[in-house]
Amino acid sequence: MRQLTGYAMSAIVIAAVAFAFAPRQPAPLAVTQILADRVQVNALLSTDDRLIAVGERGTLLTSRDRGHSWQASEVGGGRAATLTGVIALSPQVLVAVGHDGWILRSQDGGQRWQETHQDASLGEPLLGVWSGDGQQVVAYGSYGKFLVSTDAGVHWTAREMPGDGAHFNGLDGGSDGRQMLVGEQGLVLRSSDGGQQWQQLPSFYNGSLFGVVRLSASRWVTYGMRGHVFTSGDFGETWQRIDVGSDQPIYGHARLPEDAGLVLVGAGSRLIRLDAQGNLVAIDQRQGLGTLTSAVGLNPRHLVVAGERGVYQGAQQRLASASQEQQP
Repeated sequence: MRQLTGYAMSAIVIAAVAFAFAPRQPAPLAVTQILADRVQVNALLSTDDRLIAVGERGTLLTSRDRGHSWQASEVGGGRAATLTGVIALSPQVLVAVGHDGWILRSQDGGQRWQETHQDASLGEPLLGVWSGDGQQVVAYGSYGKFLVSTDAGVHWTAREMPGDGAHFNGLDGGSDGRQMLVGEQGLVLRSSDGGQQWQQLPSFYNGSLFGVVRLSASRWVTYGMRGHVFTSGDFGETWQRIDVGSDQPIYGHARLPEDAGLVLVGAGSRLIRLDAQGNLVAIDQRQGLGTLTSAVGLNPRHLVVAGERGVYQGAQQRLASASQEQQP
């Protein structure tokens, strides 16, 4: 009898061990738990009806309620490379870029993404993407990498650019063909014909420039390392520095709706407000937001920001937001 009892106990133990180590499919995490407080966000985009956030390890999130809740997008290609930029070619067609020359395209407003380009052999990141007409798209990045698509991001070809292989960090332009591209070591390239020909402008700053903004055909703003901000009123012929009272780098910007100006964001949770002419309006130091990399203006008074602390902030797990009061 004792022998039978011993066999029975052994069988129970074996069954328990087998169950404990048997492979099982874990229950899926709720979308609001996807690295909400740990993922770094590198770029934000606001479309007609949603927000898009992209970041490290292939993060792609969408929100339809102004950032209060987020849903993970379906990404084709099975990669987890860091994403650095995203734009909307139309309300439905979006393009995102990132490390390893990775380019993704969505045709449903950001719910599902398909890979259209990738080059892991070089390991060179794309750092931004831009389009002036929704059809011709450029993606740019490290070591002078510059890719062009003429079919809204479906196919891509490389183009040689001036700049001696310097990193390209930011690009902006308009429908009149005037564009400006900035990068490391104070590099500024200018085009007057929609990017067909580029002219390298004389250097006026020895550090890296991370972004450029077109305020009008003549008036431009660029920013970068050590808190440097410059404005030009003659399409880059001359530049004037704006003193923002800090040497912390500036990484991103948001244009406020209704021609309400511009907000620059960067290290130290700093927000720098400029008016529509590029004049300094205000400087704000937020608490607990860490380094900010990106921002979008939902309206002239409401700015949404993101960066190293992710897209969810505080106990409510929501996007960090800051009210920007209009100046008289």
